Amino acid sequence: MVRHRARIRFRKEGDLRLIGHHDLMHVWERLFRRAGWQLRMSTGFHPRPRINLPSALALGVIGLDEVLEVEFDTASGAWAPLPQPAELIASIVAHAPPGLGINSLELVDPEGPLAEIGRVSFELPVPEERCEALAARLAQVLSAPTCLIDRGGDRPVQDVRPWLDELVLADQRLRMSVRVTREGSVRPRDLLALLGLADLESQGFVLARTRVELRP
Repeated sequence: MVRHRARIRFRKEGDLRLIGHHDLMHVWERLFRRAGWQLRMSTGFHPRPRINLPSALALGVIGLDEVLEVEFDTASGAWAPLPQPAELIASIVAHAPPGLGINSLELVDPEGPLAEIGRVSFELPVPEERCEALAARLAQVLSAPTCLIDRGGDRPVQDVRPWLDELVLADQRLRMSVRVTREGSVRPRDLLALLGLADLESQGFVLARTRVELRP
């Protein structure tokens, strides 16, 4: 057996945005098996396919540039020689459910560290009649020395400014970029609540994660 690792950037759109992280993992597992991939399994009493989705996407959010890593084996008579990335993409696309699209696929060192998220970006359409108030609120938030978010319950109020890279309103779209560290990050819906936009998703405006950047 020869071990390989593929890093796939993909889109999760349409009705597929309404399934959760664990269901998405099962979708990928079935998809790889139908595409003829010989998945590499973990060890232990309950072996699972070595599939890594380094950043779970919240229910209802579109993902336009998500990241997945998967380990698989090749053996004599089974994908020998190893197909090129374009062929591997074609094998996935042929069996992909509606709403799942492939942006790119690259083979990476299977002995290297698993992918870790360093920065994520989001976008939300804003109705025209809300833009003036939002612009004023953005100016207030960005000029303050701290950016405090109260998540309620027994969790303390937290200053999320260290993770906040960008908050911009342009062309009736709010764009948000936040850093992701081992110490934490900030959730986009917390920022929407801070900006007075928590109601927009219930009105049919769809939040999208537009970019996932990996740590070097």
